[in-house]
Amino acid sequence: MTETESIAYDVVVLGAGPVGENVADRTRAAGLTTAVVESELVGGECSYWACMPSKALLRPVIAQADARRLPGLAQAVQGPLDTAAVLARRNYFTSNWKDDGQVGWLDGISADLYRGHGRLAGPRTVTVTGPDGTRTTLTARHAVAVATGTRAQLPHLPGLAEVKPWTSREATSAQEAPGRLIVVGGGVVATEMATAWQALGSLVTLLVRGKGLLNRMEPFAGELVAEALKEAGVDVRTGTSVASVTRENGTVVAVTDAGDRIEADEILFATGRVPHTDDIGLDTVGLEPGSWLTVDDTLLVEGTDWLYAVGDVNHRALLTHQGKYQARIAGDTIAARASDTSLLDGPWGAHAATADHHAVPQVVFTAPEAAAVGLSLAEAEEAGYRVRAVDVEFSSVAGAGLYADGYKGRARMVVDLEAEILRGVTFVGPGVGELIHSATIAVAGQVPVSRLWHAVPSYPTLSEVWLRLLEAYRG
Repeated sequence: MTETESIAYDVVVLGAGPVGENVADRTRAAGLTTAVVESELVGGECSYWACMPSKALLRPVIAQADARRLPGLAQAVQGPLDTAAVLARRNYFTSNWKDDGQVGWLDGISADLYRGHGRLAGPRTVTVTGPDGTRTTLTARHAVAVATGTRAQLPHLPGLAEVKPWTSREATSAQEAPGRLIVVGGGVVATEMATAWQALGSLVTLLVRGKGLLNRMEPFAGELVAEALKEAGVDVRTGTSVASVTRENGTVVAVTDAGDRIEADEILFATGRVPHTDDIGLDTVGLEPGSWLTVDDTLLVEGTDWLYAVGDVNHRALLTHQGKYQARIAGDTIAARASDTSLLDGPWGAHAATADHHAVPQVVFTAPEAAAVGLSLAEAEEAGYRVRAVDVEFSSVAGAGLYADGYKGRARMVVDLEAEILRGVTFVGPGVGELIHSATIAVAGQVPVSRLWHAVPSYPTLSEVWLRLLEAYRG
């Protein structure tokens, strides 16, 4: 192994996904020299195996579902999707798994990229082992930011490795639709991939261990999504676990805990994520390899004054947009501390990721879409708030009827009866993903319900659901 001399930077970022890129962007904007270390593709999981490819797969599915509910258009879209064209468009949005554009962006902000495996080697020190074995030592004057994300978690089933199961990576990058696909899980990846591959020609069986889908959202969200999946042809089985899985002559055979035998061409396990921290040298700074990293609201790892953990690795909110929000906070905080500027780290301050606790938005791109921000009714009650849930059907909104015949969807707002603000909002229905930012503003801004009454929605749009919710609340 070839050693090189140590190179000093103000900031060293481990991981060049969207989160690491945003940390670098903010520290470079503040004039701090910044090195970014990446062992795979610059742009990370989101760009190549998660957000971008999955939504590229789902967009034609959702557009077709909407079109089929419109007289005058429905007959023109009754045929199957052109799977090859959908996959080609997906490939375009991943830049065919090449990162030249992302590397060019890093060059544009004058951040230095080091390709290879980065490991902590004590406080403020990172060693990078390059593809050719060359080892470079980077030292950080002010901060090291860990933004290495997560990887798929697979269950402990005998012989699973020999089956070569799909994880989210294979599900979003496959170059043809399997004839039969088993999806194990009931969360976002499971429901989105079941939606996509069923529409692209696969016969999908969805095996859900729990009672329903999307259990981190309001119960009606999972119920409406499950109903739509069944109507689309997905075999949805709740209360079902996989007891064993084998591959026999190329065919996957899954046996459930009830003894049912299911055959398929591929099996996708969408059963959670684990932190990508097992081999980044955490032991050299007194932390447990493979652990989630606990941080304060400035994203500083507890017990340190130089190590930051940003994005999925801190387990606050495993969402790209929330990780990028944290990255902006962390980058600005690192810059402020480097210049001895007073921190604005109180709730909702410039150097505090307060939204992680109160206003995390998410959209599930199924058909129908499910979107939520803040707390569900159960979460709000568990947190000790005195709340009231207000529900309305989208059928009460003229814009829903115009959007599509037979539009089915529901909205809920969770009102804090003492503070008279919203603690959470959930929308389920076609096109509701574009509504959720209005709810995010209301929740993050702690806008009084009395003031929301004066936010007049345009007619006839889906946004009129806000008026119906407020009318139901006021009585």
